[in-house]
Amino acid sequence: MTDPQNPTPPAYEPPAYQQPAYQQSAAPAYAAPAYPATGYDAPGAPIPGRTMGIVAFILSFFMQPVALILGIIALVQSKKAGHKNGFAVAAIIISSVLLVVGIIVAIALFAWFGTAAADLTTQLQACLDNGGTGNVEINGITMSCEELLSESGY
Repeated sequence: MTDPQNPTPPAYEPPAYQQPAYQQSAAPAYAAPAYPATGYDAPGAPIPGRTMGIVAFILSFFMQPVALILGIIALVQSKKAGHKNGFAVAAIIISSVLLVVGIIVAIALFAWFGTAAADLTTQLQACLDNGGTGNVEINGITMSCEELLSESGY
């Protein structure tokens, strides 16, 4: 509206109120936990040595020396990264036990075959000393010297 006594409108005057400059509030802001974007500590990242531990676990039933070495390497890699590796521990235990059992069985078989070979050699020598005649007993079986000499290639 216009004033009837003063027909010209008043000039525009800026408002006396001015908005203060933006200031950050003193309240602490919520910060999300910091996760590395990449690396072994990132969620879903592979654990070092885990795959090698699984391979060592599978091999521990068939190739104990290889499994023992791979299991130790996998365990060391996992420990350096700060993770546990049950497959590597199991591979080390299983391969160690089976390796010791295998060595004991090999020694027993070697001793048994050595004893059997010594007995056979003794019996062959007895037949040769008798001129190839007579009978000998090998592991509870009685054989003629002729049969023993022909089977052994004499």
